[in-house]
This record gives sequence, C-alpha cells and structure tokens, in this order.
Amino acid sequence: MTPTVRECFRLMDEYAMLDNIRAHSVLVGRVAERLACDLAGSGAAVRVEVAVAGALLHDIAKTSCLQSGNDHAAEGAAICRRHGFDELVEIVGEHVVLVDGVLPECCNEKEIVYYADKRVKHDLIVDLDERLQYILIHYGKNDPVLCDAIRRNFSHCHQVEAKLFACLDYQPEDLSLLVDPVVAEFHPAFQWQGVCV
Repeated sequence: MTPTVRECFRLMDEYAMLDNIRAHSVLVGRVAERLACDLAGSGAAVRVEVAVAGALLHDIAKTSCLQSGNDHAAEGAAICRRHGFDELVEIVGEHVVLVDGVLPECCNEKEIVYYADKRVKHDLIVDLDERLQYILIHYGKNDPVLCDAIRRNFSHCHQVEAKLFACLDYQPEDLSLLVDPVVAEFHPAFQWQGVCV
C-alpha cells in the first residue's frame, strides 16, 4: 500500500516531525515528483506516487533519532513496515546509502528519492558538491574514515545523477528552475503535478 500525500502529512504530525525536517521533506518530495513524472513521461517504469510518498516520509524517524542517536533510515523503514507501506520500506531505509550501490538498469523510485535527498540542503535545492561539503562538515566529525565513506556515497550519487539525466531533456543544474522551492505555503491538499490527494 502507498500512502497518499494527505496520509504522509498525517504521519508527519503523528511522529512529531520538526518544522525544518518537514520543510526539507516537502522539497525532497517536489524534486522526486518532478524527476519521477518526467522519467515516467519518457517511458520509464516509475511509479510517481511511490516516489513522492517515499520522499515525503524519508525522514519520518529523524526527529526521534536526533534524541535517541538511532539510525533514522532504519527506524524510518521500520515505521513504514509497521504501517504496511511495504513499497516504501526499502526507499526510506536506503535514502542515505544505497545498499547494493548503483544498479545498471533504469532508475527506480529508491534511486530517485536517494538522489532528491542529496540535492536538498535544508529547504534549498543545491548541487551535489555543495551538499557533499555540508555533509562532510556536519556529519564527517573530522574522521578520515567517515569522510571517505561519505565521499564514496556521493560518488554513487553522481552515478545516479548521470543515469537519471541521460533519460531527461534537461540538466541537473536546471532542476532548481523547474521545481517550486516555496514550501512555507504547502499544505496536504496541494495538487501535486502527478499525484491527486
């Protein structure tokens, strides 16, 4: 089962998602939706509603994990499993790191959400290099081993980016012009481009 946009927002309330995490998640949702709609329009077998729901819920456990120190991706996957959102378990669970790396076939919803998350710093669309620098500073902890793992993860993200944009008629730098960045006025009844609530 895939939750609607409205259900995703109800879950954000239920899990007391902080406003800044919510704003980030909404913009990741908009980026994922744009990519998924355009890929589907080019003939890719991408389910827009699954990509949007996965993006909206990718940080569903982050608020509680900020206090507990637990892995928010794993906790988020467990939340999706508890609610019966089986098609979102892998998407949410692997939005930080793709377990099997980048697969050669066409991009799927999991890679779209993984990539969309890396393009959004707080509530701004940025390029991968800017996001990488932010992650290194805030999560690298000046640990060379951890920083190397983060760089390797971003090399996977660059591979996903190349794969995504090989199927699209615009470039990565155009994404910020194509996605409405205004999230302050967003509410769950907003009419998403490809998803009806």
